[in-house]
Amino acid sequence: MSPSIQDVVILHGGELSADVASQIETKVSPLVGGPTHVHQISMSKSKAFKAALLEDTDGLTKATTLAVFVAQTIENEAPPEDAGACIRFFKRKTHPETLLTEKCQFAVLGLGDSNLLLDRQHTSAKDCNQVAQVLDLRLEVLGGTRFCDRGEADERTGLTEVEPWIENLVEKIKGC
Repeated sequence: MSPSIQDVVILHGGELSADVASQIETKVSPLVGGPTHVHQISMSKSKAFKAALLEDTDGLTKATTLAVFVAQTIENEAPPEDAGACIRFFKRKTHPETLLTEKCQFAVLGLGDSNLLLDRQHTSAKDCNQVAQVLDLRLEVLGGTRFCDRGEADERTGLTEVEPWIENLVEKIKGC
């Protein structure tokens, strides 16, 4: 069983992911009163979080920390400019496979738009969330503990997959 969650760090990059991160924060904040804290960080300003993973100096990263990544995919399977440096940080092949071991648990929610794909009629959320898919797998390879299954939402369908994923996240946090 996963250790109880004491800190939730929500990382987002891009306007749409910031909106969804705010929804997550609104739902999670009432659950984590007392010793638990919720931090919302733009991926463009995630330097302190990344440094904590490498150096573990400020106590921001520990097994009781849940890092929630709201990862948006834009055209050409790329992250938004705000998220680029953070995504590239986790994709580095020079990181040890123990980078995240006992430093945090993670959850990834992907946001994409299948309207940007050439074959729109035969596509779904899984076809337009490459950034989230790659990040999710990479976090696991780096020794992270998956807190809940990756979520994938499609803007073309009104992001209907977001709310159920957030509710699942909330229920899992309650269960800790």
